[in-house]
Amino acid sequence: MSWLIAVASTNPAKINAVRDAFALAFPETPSQVVGFKTESGVAAQPMTSAETLLGADNRLHNLQQQQQADFYVAIEAGLDDGMTFAWIRISDGKREGRARSASLQLPPAAVQRLSQGEELGDVMDALFGTQNIKQAGGAIGLLTQHKLSRSSVYQQALILALIPFLTPEWF
Repeated sequence: MSWLIAVASTNPAKINAVRDAFALAFPETPSQVVGFKTESGVAAQPMTSAETLLGADNRLHNLQQQQQADFYVAIEAGLDDGMTFAWIRISDGKREGRARSASLQLPPAAVQRLSQGEELGDVMDALFGTQNIKQAGGAIGLLTQHKLSRSSVYQQALILALIPFLTPEWF
């Protein structure tokens, strides 16, 4: 038996995090992880926890309407009180799990630009002289001097969102 895991994103950092989390959580079950462009229905840069969660919910719902899979995963990154984080939503069509990633304090210069409507990846690229950082280590990698990456922080939250699938007797 092998699982098809559909991810509501084509971002390699998110797809890799999903692949690693499922391999760690379910080492006995091989998985194919495939990313799909999926609309969030919220601003490109969600500015609150509620808006970010809505984006993850919308991505999950839209993905389930578009694709057939064993698991559906949505990761929506956003801001909350000058910090960036992500909401994770996972479903197998019957059961659902969710978790919020660790939050990362952003420099005041980044927060100011974000409040003017720019997206975090673009702001970090401009401030740090990088290119397309959101598909690599992300702001997390830049600000932790690459001790953590976007994928590593997402992986932890993904495993937390898998709790209802790891211990289904409680859910």
